[in-house]
Formats: sequence, C-alpha cells, structure tokens
Amino acid sequence: MRSLPIPTAIASTSFASYVAPCDLLRVENVSNIFKHQIANTQFMEPLSNERCAACHANSTRVTAYEIVQLKPQVPDWHLIEKNGVPQIERTYEFPDFKSAIAFTNSVGEIAETEGHHPALLTEWGKVTVTWWTHTISGLHRNDFIMAAKTDAIANQFST
Repeated sequence: MRSLPIPTAIASTSFASYVAPCDLLRVENVSNIFKHQIANTQFMEPLSNERCAACHANSTRVTAYEIVQLKPQVPDWHLIEKNGVPQIERTYEFPDFKSAIAFTNSVGEIAETEGHHPALLTEWGKVTVTWWTHTISGLHRNDFIMAAKTDAIANQFST
C-alpha cells in the first residue's frame, strides 16, 4: 500500500479520462487560479446528503478534477493504492473496543442501506475504513459520498 497525493491540476492536464494510479502520482501541483476557479464556480450539496448510485462494470471512475472537487468535503481521508487499485482510507480512534465495534456496526448499517460496502478493520480503540468501488476497480463518486457519511457517523461518537 502506498499513499497517493491529492490530485491537482496543471494547465496541460486533461481531466476527461479516468485517473489511473500513475496519473494520481503525476498530477501534483495545482495553481492558485485553478483552486480559485473550483471554489468559485462549483457549489456542491454536502456529500453526506447524497445517495449512492448503482454501479456497473461500465460505470465511470472519478477524474482528477472531480477528486479535487470532492476531497475538501472529506479532508481527513487519504488517497491510497492497494494492489494497483486507488482507494480512500481513514482510521478513527475510540476509547475502547466497545465503542469501536459500535461504530463498525453503524457504518455497516449505512453501507447496507446504500448498497455500497467498505473494508472495515476493527481493533481495540480504532477502526480503519477503506472505500473503493469493486466493480470498476477504482474510485467512484459513491466512495466519497460514503466517506462523508462515515464521518457523520463518527461525529456521533465523539465526546
């Protein structure tokens, strides 16, 4: 597993095609103008309010441009790559195992409701959640929606 930088844009970068792991590594610097354009032209509904769309093998993966737009809504999530598949991952900390397992069960319930399921690693005092879309072997908007929903669940557990 390796961490990937947040995709960013440079003038010569095309965002029309799928972002492969190597593309995520290549696209490293975003100009202040580009950041400003995204901030000022794109109003987004909070991801946690969205519902997951059904995915099929021909569903579209998110582009670098879309990741730049979506990532600010899930700032504590890390872009990673496992076995050549881009994923997003976050580890949450809890005071004990009972809290960690309750959080895991809550994430499992929302995953079942949305029909989109993460990899969950529950340990004493922490839970690691990893989202990616299996059918497309990569990241889809659904993964960012579910990351936001996972953050909302975690906020209910904070003291």
